[in-house]
Amino acid sequence: MRNILNPESQKLRFYYFIFFLTLAFAPAFAQPIERATKIIVAPDREDWTYKTGDKAKFTITVLKNGNPVKNASIRYEIGLEKMEPTIKETKTAANGTITIDAGTLKAPGFLRCVAWTANGEGEYRGLATAGFDPEKIQPTVTNPDDFDTFWETAKKELATIPMDAKMTLLPERCTEKVNVYHVNLQNFKIGTRLYGILSVPKKEGKYPALLKVPGAGVRAYYGDPFMAEKDIITFEIGIHGISVIMDPSVYTDLGYGALNGYPNYNLDDKDRFYYKHVYMGCVRANDFLTSLPQYDGSNLAVTGGSQGGALSIVTAGLDSRVKWLGAFYPALSDVTGYLSGRAGGWPHYFDKASVKVNNTKEKLATVGYYDVVNFARRVKVPGYYMWGYNDETCPPTSMYSAYNVTTAPKELKLYLETGHWTYPEERDIMNNWLITKLKGK
Repeated sequence: MRNILNPESQKLRFYYFIFFLTLAFAPAFAQPIERATKIIVAPDREDWTYKTGDKAKFTITVLKNGNPVKNASIRYEIGLEKMEPTIKETKTAANGTITIDAGTLKAPGFLRCVAWTANGEGEYRGLATAGFDPEKIQPTVTNPDDFDTFWETAKKELATIPMDAKMTLLPERCTEKVNVYHVNLQNFKIGTRLYGILSVPKKEGKYPALLKVPGAGVRAYYGDPFMAEKDIITFEIGIHGISVIMDPSVYTDLGYGALNGYPNYNLDDKDRFYYKHVYMGCVRANDFLTSLPQYDGSNLAVTGGSQGGALSIVTAGLDSRVKWLGAFYPALSDVTGYLSGRAGGWPHYFDKASVKVNNTKEKLATVGYYDVVNFARRVKVPGYYMWGYNDETCPPTSMYSAYNVTTAPKELKLYLETGHWTYPEERDIMNNWLITKLKGK
């Protein structure tokens, strides 16, 4: 059959394919791989949520091809998320299912059950997490007295630095309705750069703008022409001061080499810490967006997941031009939780693997200026948040620590069984929320 699509439509279809292929394999958003054998863990309440003092139970079921596995050997551990388990046992499930008394929590937090089973084909793992009064969780991180002065000074310094914007059209990425550019800006210090992909509607007019901030890692970016097709200017940025359209091997080399462990760079100095130029880069990205002649002058939002969820909150807390934020499972939240006997946020500066290195006066002083909790305290605009109880990268205790101190209008959409990934409908719901807010519909 003859292909009747015109060249622009063929290009758009190909670009959609590349975009969704990228999302499918992005670690921050990837769902677990399906396997024939499954071990399913579930709390005994539909909403997975309890009051402190309530007793929780977990049901563990082993299935193969949808049917219970008789006499399955199940090993399980129960304890506070990310902490040493308090229960470790192995039992045989005669009919493929067992129910475990997990006890309770006396203070707000999360109790997690992780279970394993094995057969001749491999070992299988499942988990579930019970929340105890999660909306009463309070942060452990300090709120520095000069926090606002520190960041106001940084923003004033940024304002003195010329933006020096350079835009390069990427014809192969443009669509019938959208122009796509590789953008290069001067960031927080003279000589440092910020790169990203800008997507702008071709049709003359004034449009709202959306800043898309990245999850952790080192990678190329493709922008978001799909939102731009809906008459929203989008700017997707990287944070490392390198071009975002290079060969993938370059990012692999940097990720394993010069940028390996970047969240720890200069953690002992609040003025030189890696995330200072990152946070200021988000403000600089907004400087650029709001300077565009196509910008409508008032409607600006920010969104991202994981590290990007953190940067969404940080940007809204720093920049009054932001009117809405959408955050998936924010990282960098209440990172000092481990020092109080509970989970802390990614990148887990004070867990058992890192506490000896990072538990110093200087590093503890720095984290207070960069923890998402302290930006969440200062957010004044509506936010839409999404995460799951089973997140092992950004523990829910850490995320609730930030959410609970947010006094601005907020909504939390829970997908309880999700870990550090999202269902496709979550992305759709978030995009629809952002479109509604930005376009006033």
